[in-house]
Amino acid sequence: MNRLENTFAKLKQKKESALVGFVTAGDPDIETSLDIISAMCAAGVDILELGIPFSDPTADGPVIQRSSQRALERGVTLQKVLDMTGTLRKTVSIPIILFSYYNPILAFGLKDFYTAAQAAQADGLLVVDLPPEESQEMTSQWPDDDLALIRLIAPTTPAERMTRIAASASGFLYLVSKTGVTGSEGLDVVAINRHTDKLRAITSLPICVGFGISTPADVAAIASSAEGVVIGSAFERTIEQNREDPNLAARLAEQVRPLKQATRA
Repeated sequence: MNRLENTFAKLKQKKESALVGFVTAGDPDIETSLDIISAMCAAGVDILELGIPFSDPTADGPVIQRSSQRALERGVTLQKVLDMTGTLRKTVSIPIILFSYYNPILAFGLKDFYTAAQAAQADGLLVVDLPPEESQEMTSQWPDDDLALIRLIAPTTPAERMTRIAASASGFLYLVSKTGVTGSEGLDVVAINRHTDKLRAITSLPICVGFGISTPADVAAIASSAEGVVIGSAFERTIEQNREDPNLAARLAEQVRPLKQATRA
């Protein structure tokens, strides 16, 4: 049983959903980012999504776009994100998912990326702009399937396509809560639960819901029907607004605790 499977199994026994926390690697700088992530994991994040900075993050809202730009200005590269992953793995036992657009991975080298991700002990990869129909170029260079390939399901995805996407996924499925970009406000919990039920009927993979979730109340509402709840923009907003604060890591840890508590509702 790998780290992802083990995490979801343990949480199911405790009747909890996973708190999946996204941060952009290297924002506001690598050293502070490592401190922030370590504090968040200690405070209750169950699965870490480590964002690889990219110059054109079209699926992301302005908060995460700015975080990516700040990291790029600090010289954060894909190699440095992999180095960060290896550093985190020395003290962090939770699953680490690398969150990327396709261009950085293609430029790095598809086989080289897989080898480096495995060496850093990453558990999975989510490529935002790589649909299943175009993934063979990448996965054909992978010697095995030990690195989970997380797939996105949109609220507008028809059932037949859901089935095809789920069949090519591993680790968990990321159900986008609404149309639009990350960080946009307003959740239709009834619609999200309906989409979750449709997806659950065709897959046994855990379902994690993300986009627009920011408060403990949001988390509690989604956790009642999903195995995981993804929060990103809310954390990055805190980083952006307090990046000169020497207690930034502690501030993020305090933000995590009530969100994790809400997964137990």
